[in-house]
Amino acid sequence: MAEETGDEEGAPADLHGVVQRALVVSKLLLNAFGPNTQGKSVSAANYSTWTKDVGWLEGALGLPPGSLRSGQGDGGSPSGGGAPTGGGGEATRPPIGDDELRAGLAVLEADMIHRMDLREILKDRALAEKIQPSMAVVEQLLWDKGNLSGPALDNAKRLIKRFIDELAKVLRLQVRQAMTRVKDRSIPPKRVFRNLDVKRTVWKNLTNWDPEGRRLYVDRLYYHHTGQKSLPTKLIIIVDQSGSMTAAMVQTTILASIFAGLPNVIVHLFAFDTRVIDLTPWVNDPVETLLRTKLGGGNDMRLALDAAAPFIDSPQNTAVVVISDFYDWSDFFSVLRSWKEAGAHLIPVGSLHSTGYFSVNPEYSQRFKEIGAPILNGSPKKLIEQIKKVM
Repeated sequence: MAEETGDEEGAPADLHGVVQRALVVSKLLLNAFGPNTQGKSVSAANYSTWTKDVGWLEGALGLPPGSLRSGQGDGGSPSGGGAPTGGGGEATRPPIGDDELRAGLAVLEADMIHRMDLREILKDRALAEKIQPSMAVVEQLLWDKGNLSGPALDNAKRLIKRFIDELAKVLRLQVRQAMTRVKDRSIPPKRVFRNLDVKRTVWKNLTNWDPEGRRLYVDRLYYHHTGQKSLPTKLIIIVDQSGSMTAAMVQTTILASIFAGLPNVIVHLFAFDTRVIDLTPWVNDPVETLLRTKLGGGNDMRLALDAAAPFIDSPQNTAVVVISDFYDWSDFFSVLRSWKEAGAHLIPVGSLHSTGYFSVNPEYSQRFKEIGAPILNGSPKKLIEQIKKVM
Protein backbone atom coordinates (compact mmCIF):
# COMPACT_ATOMS: atom_id res chain seq x y z
CA MET A 1 0.00 0.00 0.00
CA ALA A 2 2.84 2.36 0.82
CA GLU A 3 4.39 1.80 -2.57
CA GLU A 4 1.09 2.40 -4.33
CA THR A 5 0.62 5.61 -2.33
CA GLY A 6 4.15 6.71 -3.22
CA ASP A 7 3.45 6.18 -6.93
CA GLU A 8 0.21 8.06 -6.74
CA GLU A 9 1.87 10.91 -4.85
CA GLY A 10 4.75 11.08 -7.40
CA ALA A 11 2.53 10.97 -10.44
CA PRO A 12 1.32 14.59 -10.29
CA ALA A 13 4.93 15.84 -10.09
CA ASP A 14 5.98 13.74 -13.08
CA LEU A 15 2.94 14.84 -15.04
CA HIS A 16 3.67 18.47 -14.17
CA GLY A 17 7.20 18.07 -15.57
CA VAL A 18 5.97 16.48 -18.77
CA VAL A 19 3.39 19.22 -19.29
CA GLN A 20 5.99 21.90 -18.59
CA ARG A 21 8.43 20.47 -21.09
CA ALA A 22 5.66 20.10 -23.66
CA LEU A 23 4.71 23.75 -23.22
CA VAL A 24 8.34 24.84 -23.62
CA VAL A 25 8.78 22.79 -26.79
CA SER A 26 5.47 24.10 -28.15
CA LYS A 27 6.58 27.68 -27.50
CA LEU A 28 9.93 27.10 -29.18
CA LEU A 29 8.24 25.45 -32.16
CA LEU A 30 5.98 28.48 -32.42
CA ASN A 31 9.03 30.76 -32.35
CA ALA A 32 10.73 28.71 -35.06
CA PHE A 33 7.74 28.33 -37.35
CA GLY A 34 5.24 30.88 -36.11
CA PRO A 35 3.96 34.28 -37.32
CA ASN A 36 7.19 36.10 -36.40
CA THR A 37 8.86 34.40 -39.38
CA GLN A 38 6.11 35.20 -41.89
CA GLY A 39 6.45 38.97 -42.37
CA LYS A 40 6.83 40.54 -45.80
CA SER A 41 10.37 41.62 -45.00
CA VAL A 42 13.03 40.13 -42.75
CA SER A 43 15.82 42.07 -41.06
CA ALA A 44 19.22 40.82 -39.95
CA ALA A 45 18.01 41.19 -36.34
CA ASN A 46 14.93 39.04 -37.08
CA TYR A 47 17.12 36.37 -38.61
CA SER A 48 19.55 36.43 -35.68
CA THR A 49 16.69 36.00 -33.22
CA TRP A 50 15.31 33.13 -35.27
CA THR A 51 18.65 31.27 -35.24
CA LYS A 52 18.74 31.60 -31.43
CA ASP A 53 15.19 30.25 -31.18
CA VAL A 54 16.19 27.24 -33.29
CA GLY A 55 19.18 26.72 -31.00
CA TRP A 56 16.91 26.69 -27.94
CA LEU A 57 14.61 24.23 -29.73
CA GLU A 58 17.54 21.90 -30.37
CA GLY A 59 18.48 22.01 -26.71
CA ALA A 60 14.90 21.34 -25.60
CA LEU A 61 14.74 18.30 -27.89
CA GLY A 62 18.10 16.98 -26.67
CA LEU A 63 19.83 17.53 -30.01
CA PRO A 64 23.38 18.78 -30.66
CA PRO A 65 23.73 22.49 -31.52
CA GLY A 66 23.15 23.13 -35.21
CA SER A 67 21.70 19.70 -35.90
CA LEU A 68 18.35 21.04 -37.11
CA ARG A 69 19.86 23.46 -39.61
CA SER A 70 21.16 22.19 -42.95
CA GLY A 71 24.95 21.85 -43.17
CA GLN A 72 25.54 22.73 -39.49
CA GLY A 73 26.37 20.81 -36.33
CA ASP A 74 27.10 17.12 -36.20
CA GLY A 75 23.81 15.93 -37.65
CA GLY A 76 20.62 14.98 -35.85
CA SER A 77 19.05 11.79 -34.74
CA PRO A 78 17.24 9.54 -37.21
CA SER A 79 13.73 10.44 -38.23
CA GLY A 80 10.92 9.00 -36.17
CA GLY A 81 11.77 10.82 -32.90
CA GLY A 82 14.14 8.29 -31.39
CA ALA A 83 16.10 8.77 -28.19
CA PRO A 84 17.64 12.20 -27.61
CA THR A 85 21.20 12.42 -28.96
CA GLY A 86 22.66 15.12 -26.74
CA GLY A 87 22.39 18.65 -25.45
CA GLY A 88 19.11 18.75 -23.56
CA GLY A 89 18.91 15.36 -21.85
CA GLU A 90 15.43 13.94 -21.45
CA ALA A 91 12.90 15.79 -23.59
CA THR A 92 9.30 15.67 -24.68
CA ARG A 93 9.44 14.94 -28.41
CA PRO A 94 6.91 16.22 -30.94
CA PRO A 95 5.08 13.60 -33.00
CA ILE A 96 7.32 14.28 -36.03
CA GLY A 97 10.86 13.14 -36.72
CA ASP A 98 14.06 15.18 -36.67
CA ASP A 99 14.46 14.91 -40.45
CA GLU A 100 11.03 16.42 -40.97
CA LEU A 101 11.85 19.25 -38.57
CA ARG A 102 15.18 19.79 -40.31
CA ALA A 103 13.58 19.89 -43.77
CA GLY A 104 10.89 22.30 -42.64
CA LEU A 105 13.39 24.65 -41.04
CA ALA A 106 15.60 24.55 -44.17
CA VAL A 107 12.69 25.63 -46.36
CA LEU A 108 11.73 28.35 -43.89
CA GLU A 109 15.32 29.63 -43.63
CA ALA A 110 15.70 29.82 -47.42
CA ASP A 111 12.42 31.71 -47.67
CA MET A 112 13.45 34.17 -44.92
CA ILE A 113 16.75 34.89 -46.67
CA HIS A 114 14.86 35.39 -49.95
CA ARG A 115 12.68 38.01 -48.25
CA MET A 116 15.63 39.82 -46.73
CA ASP A 117 16.97 43.00 -48.25
CA LEU A 118 20.54 42.57 -49.48
CA ARG A 119 21.70 45.33 -47.13
CA GLU A 120 20.30 43.37 -44.21
CA ILE A 121 22.02 40.17 -45.30
CA LEU A 122 25.36 41.94 -45.56
CA LYS A 123 25.21 42.99 -41.90
CA ASP A 124 25.80 39.38 -40.87
CA ARG A 125 28.94 37.68 -42.20
CA ALA A 126 27.63 34.13 -41.74
CA LEU A 127 24.48 35.09 -43.59
CA ALA A 128 26.37 36.92 -46.35
CA GLU A 129 28.45 33.80 -46.99
CA LYS A 130 25.27 31.90 -47.85
CA ILE A 131 24.78 34.08 -50.93
CA GLN A 132 25.94 32.54 -54.19
CA PRO A 133 27.81 35.36 -55.97
CA SER A 134 26.73 36.12 -59.52
CA MET A 135 26.95 38.95 -62.02
CA ALA A 136 23.49 40.13 -60.95
CA VAL A 137 24.51 40.23 -57.27
CA VAL A 138 27.75 42.05 -58.07
CA GLU A 139 25.83 44.59 -60.15
CA GLN A 140 23.45 45.23 -57.27
CA LEU A 141 26.35 45.65 -54.85
CA LEU A 142 28.07 48.14 -57.16
CA TRP A 143 24.88 50.18 -57.45
CA ASP A 144 24.35 50.16 -53.68
CA LYS A 145 27.92 50.40 -52.36
CA GLY A 146 27.48 54.08 -51.43
CA ASN A 147 24.91 53.01 -48.83
CA LEU A 148 27.14 50.37 -47.23
CA SER A 149 29.60 50.85 -44.40
CA GLY A 150 31.32 48.92 -41.63
CA PRO A 151 30.70 45.15 -41.59
CA ALA A 152 28.19 45.40 -44.47
CA LEU A 153 30.83 46.96 -46.76
CA ASP A 154 33.44 44.40 -45.67
CA ASN A 155 31.03 41.55 -46.44
CA ALA A 156 30.19 43.13 -49.81
CA LYS A 157 33.89 43.24 -50.68
CA ARG A 158 34.28 39.58 -49.76
CA LEU A 159 31.26 38.68 -51.87
CA ILE A 160 32.59 40.58 -54.89
CA LYS A 161 36.02 39.01 -54.40
CA ARG A 162 34.53 35.48 -54.39
CA PHE A 163 32.89 36.15 -57.75
CA ILE A 164 35.96 37.82 -59.23
CA ASP A 165 38.30 35.05 -58.08
CA GLU A 166 36.17 32.40 -59.81
CA LEU A 167 35.89 34.44 -63.01
CA ALA A 168 39.59 35.31 -62.93
CA LYS A 169 40.54 31.61 -62.95
CA VAL A 170 38.88 31.22 -66.34
CA LEU A 171 40.18 34.50 -67.80
CA ARG A 172 43.71 33.92 -66.53
CA LEU A 173 43.79 30.50 -68.21
CA GLN A 174 42.56 32.01 -71.49
CA VAL A 175 45.24 34.72 -71.34
CA ARG A 176 47.93 32.15 -70.58
CA GLN A 177 46.85 29.93 -73.46
CA ALA A 178 46.81 32.86 -75.89
CA MET A 179 50.03 34.52 -74.82
CA THR A 180 52.43 31.61 -74.31
CA ARG A 181 54.63 30.15 -76.99
CA VAL A 182 53.79 32.82 -79.56
CA LYS A 183 56.61 32.66 -82.09
CA ASP A 184 57.73 35.66 -84.09
CA ARG A 185 58.45 34.22 -87.54
CA SER A 186 59.80 37.55 -88.79
CA ILE A 187 62.93 36.84 -86.73
CA PRO A 188 65.24 34.32 -88.47
CA PRO A 189 65.83 31.19 -86.38
CA LYS A 190 69.22 30.66 -84.78
CA ARG A 191 71.14 28.09 -86.85
CA VAL A 192 72.49 26.06 -83.98
CA PHE A 193 72.14 22.33 -83.39
CA ARG A 194 69.73 22.62 -80.42
CA ASN A 195 67.27 24.49 -82.67
CA LEU A 196 67.38 21.89 -85.46
CA ASP A 197 63.88 20.83 -86.53
CA VAL A 198 64.62 17.19 -87.31
CA LYS A 199 61.12 16.17 -88.40
CA ARG A 200 60.73 19.08 -90.79
CA THR A 201 64.22 18.59 -92.16
CA VAL A 202 63.52 14.94 -92.95
CA TRP A 203 60.11 15.70 -94.46
CA LYS A 204 61.39 18.48 -96.70
CA ASN A 205 64.28 16.37 -97.99
CA LEU A 206 62.36 13.15 -98.75
CA THR A 207 62.71 13.87 -102.49
CA ASN A 208 66.43 13.20 -102.00
CA TRP A 209 65.90 9.64 -100.72
CA ASP A 210 68.16 7.05 -102.36
CA PRO A 211 66.27 3.73 -102.24
CA GLU A 212 69.22 1.67 -103.50
CA GLY A 213 71.70 3.04 -101.03
CA ARG A 214 68.95 3.53 -98.44
CA ARG A 215 70.26 6.98 -97.69
CA LEU A 216 68.66 10.40 -97.32
CA TYR A 217 70.70 13.23 -98.79
CA VAL A 218 70.01 16.51 -97.01
CA ASP A 219 70.60 19.65 -99.01
CA ARG A 220 68.82 22.01 -96.57
CA LEU A 221 68.45 22.16 -92.81
CA TYR A 222 65.40 23.59 -91.06
CA TYR A 223 65.40 25.18 -87.61
CA HIS A 224 62.80 26.03 -84.96
CA HIS A 225 61.76 29.67 -84.60
CA THR A 226 62.53 30.71 -81.04
CA GLY A 227 61.98 34.46 -81.25
CA GLN A 228 59.08 35.45 -78.99
CA LYS A 229 56.51 38.04 -79.88
CA SER A 230 55.71 40.48 -77.11
CA LEU A 231 52.76 42.64 -76.24
CA PRO A 232 52.84 46.35 -76.98
CA THR A 233 54.65 48.02 -74.12
CA LYS A 234 51.46 49.90 -73.22
CA LEU A 235 47.89 48.70 -72.99
CA ILE A 236 45.35 51.49 -72.51
CA ILE A 237 41.83 50.35 -71.62
CA ILE A 238 38.95 52.81 -71.73
CA VAL A 239 35.64 51.39 -70.52
CA ASP A 240 32.12 52.79 -70.42
CA GLN A 241 30.85 52.55 -66.83
CA SER A 242 27.24 53.49 -67.54
CA GLY A 243 24.61 51.15 -66.07
CA SER A 244 24.18 49.06 -69.22
CA MET A 245 27.87 48.12 -69.24
CA THR A 246 28.19 46.57 -65.76
CA ALA A 247 29.16 43.10 -66.97
CA ALA A 248 31.78 44.59 -69.28
CA MET A 249 33.12 46.67 -66.41
CA VAL A 250 33.57 43.61 -64.20
CA GLN A 251 35.26 41.55 -66.94
CA THR A 252 37.46 44.48 -67.94
CA THR A 253 38.85 45.12 -64.46
CA ILE A 254 39.82 41.46 -64.15
CA LEU A 255 41.49 41.39 -67.58
CA ALA A 256 43.32 44.64 -66.81
CA SER A 257 44.75 43.14 -63.61
CA ILE A 258 45.86 40.00 -65.48
CA PHE A 259 47.59 41.93 -68.26
CA ALA A 260 49.16 44.25 -65.70
CA GLY A 261 50.83 41.16 -64.23
CA LEU A 262 52.54 40.28 -67.52
CA PRO A 263 56.20 41.24 -67.90
CA ASN A 264 57.07 44.43 -69.79
CA VAL A 265 53.43 45.58 -70.08
CA ILE A 266 52.21 48.88 -68.66
CA VAL A 267 48.44 49.06 -68.25
CA HIS A 268 46.34 52.22 -67.90
CA LEU A 269 42.65 51.89 -67.06
CA PHE A 270 40.05 54.64 -67.42
CA ALA A 271 36.30 54.45 -66.75
CA PHE A 272 33.84 57.06 -67.93
CA ASP A 273 30.21 58.13 -68.07
CA THR A 274 29.75 61.91 -67.98
CA ARG A 275 32.99 62.02 -65.96
CA VAL A 276 36.22 60.09 -66.13
CA ILE A 277 38.02 58.12 -63.41
CA ASP A 278 41.67 57.13 -63.74
CA LEU A 279 41.72 53.67 -62.15
CA THR A 280 45.35 52.93 -63.05
CA PRO A 281 46.70 53.11 -59.45
CA TRP A 282 44.40 50.22 -58.46
CA VAL A 283 44.64 48.19 -61.67
CA ASN A 284 46.25 45.23 -59.87
CA ASP A 285 43.27 44.92 -57.50
CA PRO A 286 40.00 44.33 -59.40
CA VAL A 287 37.87 44.49 -56.23
CA GLU A 288 39.20 47.88 -55.24
CA THR A 289 38.90 49.04 -58.84
CA LEU A 290 35.23 48.10 -59.03
CA LEU A 291 34.46 49.75 -55.70
CA ARG A 292 35.90 52.99 -57.03
CA THR A 293 33.65 53.02 -60.08
CA LYS A 294 30.33 54.81 -59.99
CA LEU A 295 27.77 53.38 -62.36
CA GLY A 296 25.77 56.12 -64.00
CA GLY A 297 23.83 57.26 -66.99
CA GLY A 298 25.23 59.44 -69.78
CA ASN A 299 28.30 59.03 -71.97
CA ASP A 300 31.12 61.44 -72.74
CA MET A 301 34.00 59.37 -74.06
CA ARG A 302 35.94 62.43 -75.18
CA LEU A 303 36.80 63.17 -71.54
CA ALA A 304 38.35 59.72 -71.16
CA LEU A 305 40.29 60.04 -74.41
CA ASP A 306 41.68 63.40 -73.34
CA ALA A 307 42.80 61.84 -70.04
CA ALA A 308 44.48 58.92 -71.84
CA ALA A 309 46.14 60.96 -74.60
CA PRO A 310 49.30 61.95 -72.64
CA PHE A 311 50.17 58.27 -72.19
CA ILE A 312 50.24 57.51 -75.93
CA ASP A 313 53.79 58.75 -76.40
CA SER A 314 54.73 55.83 -78.68
CA PRO A 315 51.66 54.85 -80.74
CA GLN A 316 53.37 51.90 -82.49
CA ASN A 317 53.98 50.29 -79.08
CA THR A 318 50.52 51.01 -77.70
CA ALA A 319 47.26 49.05 -77.87
CA VAL A 320 44.08 50.99 -77.13
CA VAL A 321 41.00 49.00 -76.10
CA VAL A 322 37.77 51.02 -76.04
CA ILE A 323 34.74 49.24 -74.56
CA SER A 324 31.38 50.93 -75.08
CA ASP A 325 28.05 50.65 -76.87
CA PHE A 326 29.12 53.91 -78.60
CA TYR A 327 25.80 55.66 -78.03
CA ASP A 328 27.82 58.77 -77.41
CA TRP A 329 27.52 62.09 -79.20
CA SER A 330 30.80 63.65 -78.12
CA ASP A 331 33.56 64.17 -80.71
CA PHE A 332 35.41 60.97 -79.85
CA PHE A 333 35.72 59.23 -83.22
CA SER A 334 38.15 61.73 -84.74
CA VAL A 335 40.51 61.20 -81.80
CA LEU A 336 40.46 57.40 -82.11
CA ARG A 337 40.99 57.65 -85.87
CA SER A 338 44.00 59.93 -85.39
CA TRP A 339 45.51 57.48 -82.90
CA LYS A 340 45.12 54.62 -85.37
CA GLU A 341 46.60 56.66 -88.20
CA ALA A 342 49.57 57.39 -85.95
CA GLY A 343 50.18 53.65 -85.59
CA ALA A 344 48.38 52.71 -82.37
CA HIS A 345 46.64 49.33 -82.30
CA LEU A 346 42.96 50.25 -81.91
CA ILE A 347 40.51 47.62 -80.62
CA PRO A 348 36.93 48.94 -80.25
CA VAL A 349 34.70 46.56 -78.28
CA GLY A 350 30.91 46.74 -78.34
CA SER A 351 30.29 44.16 -75.63
CA LEU A 352 32.27 41.99 -73.29
CA HIS A 353 29.95 39.39 -71.88
CA SER A 354 29.98 35.62 -71.62
CA THR A 355 26.51 35.51 -73.17
CA GLY A 356 27.72 37.36 -76.25
CA TYR A 357 25.08 40.09 -75.85
CA PHE A 358 25.75 42.76 -78.46
CA SER A 359 24.20 46.19 -78.79
CA VAL A 360 26.12 48.98 -80.44
CA ASN A 361 25.39 52.20 -82.29
CA PRO A 362 25.11 51.10 -85.97
CA GLU A 363 26.51 54.41 -87.21
CA TYR A 364 29.83 53.88 -85.46
CA SER A 365 29.85 50.19 -86.28
CA GLN A 366 30.15 51.20 -89.94
CA ARG A 367 32.64 54.00 -89.32
CA PHE A 368 35.02 51.73 -87.41
CA LYS A 369 34.88 49.22 -90.26
CA GLU A 370 35.87 51.94 -92.71
CA ILE A 371 39.08 52.70 -90.81
CA GLY A 372 39.99 49.01 -90.57
CA ALA A 373 39.07 48.48 -86.91
CA PRO A 374 35.75 46.61 -86.81
CA ILE A 375 33.97 46.56 -83.47
CA LEU A 376 34.57 43.38 -81.53
CA ASN A 377 31.76 41.70 -79.63
CA GLY A 378 31.25 38.55 -77.63
CA SER A 379 33.11 36.79 -74.85
CA PRO A 380 36.31 38.07 -73.20
CA LYS A 381 38.20 35.30 -75.01
CA LYS A 382 37.65 37.16 -78.29
CA LEU A 383 39.26 40.27 -76.83
CA ILE A 384 42.21 38.24 -75.58
CA GLU A 385 42.67 36.74 -79.04
CA GLN A 386 42.46 40.19 -80.63
CA ILE A 387 45.15 41.57 -78.34
CA LYS A 388 47.27 38.58 -79.30
CA LYS A 389 46.86 39.47 -83.00
CA VAL A 390 48.09 43.05 -82.57
CA MET A 391 51.26 41.97 -80.77
